[in-house]
Amino acid sequence: MATAGYYVPHEARWPIVGSIGLFVFFWGFAMLLNQSSAGSTTMLLGAAIVIYMMFRWFGEVIRESEGGIYNGKVDISFRMGMGWFIFSEVMFFAAFFGALFYARVLAVAWLGGEGAGGAASTNAFLWPDFESVWPTNGPAGIGGDYQVMGAWGLPALNTLILLLSGVTCTFAHHAIKENRRQGMVMWLLATVGLGFLFVALQALEYAHAYSEMNLTLETGIYGSTFFMLTGFHGFHVTMGAVILLVVMLRGMKGHFSADNHFAFEAAAWYWHFVDVVWLGLFIFVYLL
Repeated sequence: MATAGYYVPHEARWPIVGSIGLFVFFWGFAMLLNQSSAGSTTMLLGAAIVIYMMFRWFGEVIRESEGGIYNGKVDISFRMGMGWFIFSEVMFFAAFFGALFYARVLAVAWLGGEGAGGAASTNAFLWPDFESVWPTNGPAGIGGDYQVMGAWGLPALNTLILLLSGVTCTFAHHAIKENRRQGMVMWLLATVGLGFLFVALQALEYAHAYSEMNLTLETGIYGSTFFMLTGFHGFHVTMGAVILLVVMLRGMKGHFSADNHFAFEAAAWYWHFVDVVWLGLFIFVYLL
C-alpha cells in the first residue's frame, strides 16, 4: 500500500552509471570524428551502458509502482517531470523550425538582394547571380541538380498513418480507463504497428531521395533542413513506438488499472506530441 507521506527513493547508482555511459558514448563520437579506429567500438560500448542503465532503473521504478509504494504526491511529480520533458522537446523542435524560418524568410531574401539593411550590397558582394527562391541549394552548381520532395505520395500517406495512430492510442487509453485490458493491448498493438510502418516508409522515402532525386544532406540549405527536421522527427517516432511497445508488454503482464496507469499516459502524451510536430513538418517542409 502507498504511504501517506512523500516517497523518498533509496540510494540509486543508476544516474552515475548513465552519466558514465553518455560520457563513453560521446568520447567515442569524438574519436570517430577524428578518424580513430576505436571510435565506433567506444560509441557502441557507451550505448550499451546507457541501455543497461535504462533497463535496470526503469525496472526498479516499475516494481516500486506495482508494489504500491507510490502515492498521489509521487504521481503529481511524475506528471510534472513528463510535462517539463515534453516542453524541452517543444523547444528542441522550435529551434529547428526557427532555423527553417530564418533560412526561408530572411537569409535567402537577403542573399537575393531583397529587404533592408544592406541586402542589395550583400547580394552584389557575395553572389550577384543568386536568385531568391525556395527551395534552394545555394549558387547554381554547388549542390547539383536535384528534385524537391513533394507533399503527396509517401509524405501524405505517412500523415494519415500517424494521425490514425493517434486515434488508436486514444482508444487504448479509453480502454484502460474502463479496465478493459485486452482492448488496451489490442489498440496499442495497432498503434505500435502504425508507428513502425511510418518509420519504414520514411526510410523508403530517404532511399528514394538519395538514389533517384539527388536530394541529400549536401543539397544546400534545403537538403540540410529537410533531413534535419524529418530525421529528428523520425527518431522521436521510433523512440515513441518503442515506449508504447514496452507499455503494451506491461499491459500483457497484468500491469496498469483504471486508477494507476500513468506510464501509459506519459507514453500517450509523447505520442500525441510527435503527431503534432509531424503536422507542422508536413505543412512547412513538404506542403509550402
